[in-house]
Amino acid sequence: MQNSLKTLFPNFSGELINTIEENGSPQDFKTGTVLMRTGQYIKNTILIIEGKIKIFREDEDGGEFLLYYLHPGQACAISMICTAKSEKSQIMAKVVEDVSVMMIPLQLMDKWMMEHRTWYEFVIETYRSRFEEVLEVVDNIAFRSMDERLEFYLKRHSDSCGCNEIKLSHQEIANELNTSREVVSRLLKKMEQRGLVKLNRNQIELLKKN
Repeated sequence: MQNSLKTLFPNFSGELINTIEENGSPQDFKTGTVLMRTGQYIKNTILIIEGKIKIFREDEDGGEFLLYYLHPGQACAISMICTAKSEKSQIMAKVVEDVSVMMIPLQLMDKWMMEHRTWYEFVIETYRSRFEEVLEVVDNIAFRSMDERLEFYLKRHSDSCGCNEIKLSHQEIANELNTSREVVSRLLKKMEQRGLVKLNRNQIELLKKN
């Protein structure tokens, strides 16, 4: 675990890595596991070692609104805030690729902020980067049409997985964009006609623009 922490969190001091190993709890979760629910008190924050986690909001009807993905070497800023303030979660977190994480107990958050400069800097950078991501999502919703939102969503998903093949059904995309499957299918067909994507069963291939 120490080698993984050194590789994924290169700015952590040796002392901090030793402290994380001594006090953290490594855990593995399978795809589909819900790690955090709306209204739940959060007792730990997590460092991602392997896999991918989706952070999203859920409405009263069960509709999902994607905020961002978490990858190895990252942590969830919103869970950090809720943990530090002992507040209930306002988000959902679901494993989308089998993950290995290091759980950090609530009581250590403030202590490490004061004792470890590299932890303090990591937390601040995590807040900043996640805030910028959420702002980009808000701008996308407020100022773009649905076809532009769909293109933004697909590009974001592609950047997240580092691949051009997006294995999502039209219904899954519709759920995350808070629209209907018919609208997504129609817009994807237009994108295919424009040479932006190639549509396959439950898979969308992003094509490079000329």
